[in-house]
Amino acid sequence: MPLDYDAPNGRTIQIAVSRVSAKSRTHKRGILLSNPGGPGGAGLAHTLELRPALKDVAQRYDLIGFDPRFLGESTPITCAPATSTRAPGKTTSPRADFEASVRDARDLARRCGEHKDNAELLPHASSRNVARDMDVIRAALGERKLSYYGVSYGADLGAVYTQMFPDRADRMVIDSSTDPEASQYELFQRAGEPLEDALDEWAGWVARRHDEYRLGRSGKRVRAAVQKMLDRAEWRPISAGDTRLTAPVIRLLLRQFIQQKENDAALAGLVRDLVTAAADKPVKPGPVLAGLLQLLKSPDLADSMVGGALFMCGDGGWPAGGWPDDPETYWRETVRSRATQPVFGPFVNGMIAPCAFWQAERREPGTTVGNAVPVLMLQARRDNNVPYAGALALHRKLTGSRLVTANIRAHGVYGRGVSGHRPVRCADRAVNDYLRSGNLPGQDVTCPS
Repeated sequence: MPLDYDAPNGRTIQIAVSRVSAKSRTHKRGILLSNPGGPGGAGLAHTLELRPALKDVAQRYDLIGFDPRFLGESTPITCAPATSTRAPGKTTSPRADFEASVRDARDLARRCGEHKDNAELLPHASSRNVARDMDVIRAALGERKLSYYGVSYGADLGAVYTQMFPDRADRMVIDSSTDPEASQYELFQRAGEPLEDALDEWAGWVARRHDEYRLGRSGKRVRAAVQKMLDRAEWRPISAGDTRLTAPVIRLLLRQFIQQKENDAALAGLVRDLVTAAADKPVKPGPVLAGLLQLLKSPDLADSMVGGALFMCGDGGWPAGGWPDDPETYWRETVRSRATQPVFGPFVNGMIAPCAFWQAERREPGTTVGNAVPVLMLQARRDNNVPYAGALALHRKLTGSRLVTANIRAHGVYGRGVSGHRPVRCADRAVNDYLRSGNLPGQDVTCPS
């Protein structure tokens, strides 16, 4: 692919592509691409992994996976390694933890911006260029149009493709999307209230199982146990094994588990261990905490967000802007959020991304989405990663779309059985029927709980 589509005869980069050919030559429809989200997720095997959910539909398409530019097996962007890592001390404070996050974000931006020839590459890491790459894949395979499934960031990427190449979009499915007029930072902030609601829901579930988890016989008491544990960690990191866990790290772990209802038991076990450790009682980490402690020791963990930063920083979000460049903006929002979002507000408002210090300039504005291309949208009503209101906003912009709503706490609706979650059969049928026939539902659909 061209590194710069404004200079098609200039430097090129490689994009890794996989193909599983359609088994049905008689009923072959074309090609089906996908993107697993992130941003920063490599997708070389993603479409193939969807085959169990696609069922007979998989036989009608060449299943095409690809690693977006600069990720996975495509031409990579790497950053200089961190020179040192600072383990938490015995004491800290919310402000000290925040200032540490600012130093880390600034350092990562510097290490990416100054490494090798990244100054030439980084300005071309954008969703618009990934959409262009997708269209070149289509052309290289000799197809007039492409069909697509994208989840999370992949859903937003699908919307960008419909806007840039409306005549080449065939059967488009986007799952768990965001408000096209919000910046990435605004999207983070908007997750705060749904995350607190999810914690209430989880706390009620745990309270009904007090005899097992011993965290409280009411949701209010369970939440109080979580808050007390976090309050302790904000001043004295919690010792688990040979690792000290600060409040920002604990909030990140809570967020990862609260996204899917199927994680309720794992989250309860994790919190039980942390509450015990916060009381300075001896604790043998259960399997969830033990696995997380092992992950936290990974030397690559500090740079695990590089792939996401490439596109969060390269796009600046959607057209409405990007990340504030003044760290005090994040701190003020963190302090403000504590009154109504005590558990997750400091995380979603204070997580300063390296984008605040990113050294690569944007080469073009983001994509303003608004078209009548037929699109099938899916969204979980209680999604606390990308809230439901954002999908409704995009649904209004995509005037040719139909929305399938699942009343579940989840991030991602289609093909949940592939990852061991409870499938939403109504949504799976809607997607497969559309990919098979090309006919959208006559109206928006709400799947039964």
